[in-house]
Amino acid sequence: MANRRNRLFAVGLAAALVVGGFGLWILNGVTPTAVGPKRYVRYEHASKLGEVLADLESKGVVKDARAMQVYALLTRHSQSVTIGTYSLAPGMSASRILTILSSPIRQNVRIPETNWANRTAHYLANKSVVDADDYMRLVRDPASFQDQVSFPLRAPSLEGYLYPDTYDLPPLLGARAVIVRQLKNFDKKVWSQVQPGDLNRVLTIASMVQMESGRSRDLDKIAGVIENRLAKKMPLQIDSTLLYGIQKWRRLTFADYRKIDSPYNTYTHTGLPPGPICSPTIASIEAALHPAHHDYLYYVALPDGETLFSKDYKEHLKKIKERKRELAQLNSKVKAR
Repeated sequence: MANRRNRLFAVGLAAALVVGGFGLWILNGVTPTAVGPKRYVRYEHASKLGEVLADLESKGVVKDARAMQVYALLTRHSQSVTIGTYSLAPGMSASRILTILSSPIRQNVRIPETNWANRTAHYLANKSVVDADDYMRLVRDPASFQDQVSFPLRAPSLEGYLYPDTYDLPPLLGARAVIVRQLKNFDKKVWSQVQPGDLNRVLTIASMVQMESGRSRDLDKIAGVIENRLAKKMPLQIDSTLLYGIQKWRRLTFADYRKIDSPYNTYTHTGLPPGPICSPTIASIEAALHPAHHDYLYYVALPDGETLFSKDYKEHLKKIKERKRELAQLNSKVKAR
């Protein structure tokens, strides 16, 4: 009887030691690593949790990937990780890491309609979504995206086709994925709706309308001014094309209109510039397709966004004086604050 009790005690002790050792191994393995800076990690394919934990162990975020996986099983965490970007840091608790891995980052980013591609590239780079140089390299390679869309892509640039909208663009998404989303959005919102014949001409005019308009109600009227000046073979004299040509957003001087040597200088060149100067919205594209019919040849924008239109240069000069008065009043109000 005594021998049986001794054997049971020995078995129980061995089991306790095994269980205790197993528990100590898990506790030691899930102990946070030394505290470090946050970093983004991205997984392009749905992955097994063990594979992700092994990757995080190599990055110093997890101490022991196998212990972490057992801990995840015991605490009923998911054993898979979905496609996406995650923000993790050395020093996080096991529970925190597993919680983060259960839900990838969502980052809604509004790409403005007045952005040309290079501005968007740097805008997205500042949000850690893309590498700016990589984005621009792909913008200059339309052929590599032709199989993604149903409309023709024109060399040498995707400018005009990168539809401006709010997108879910998590950090580390990458330039190609962003561009594909923009192009597919163009396909859905533009091409499937209007399918213009001379797409480059329409987008070029629409992009100028987009950059020049302060209010949506003026879109078709500005498009009408552009068409009127083209018909009369007058230079378009649009500042935004000149700024696109130098790829800088700054105040232009009178000398710039003559000195800047660029095919986008619509003061020294008649006709349309070589291509779009931004990626316009469907509203501006509709305006380019259906310009208002009128006799206006000039327009000037007031500080509040309203556009004043004129039929001749003499009338235009009066509108310019009106604009200067309003700007002076606005500046005096700002200084008085």
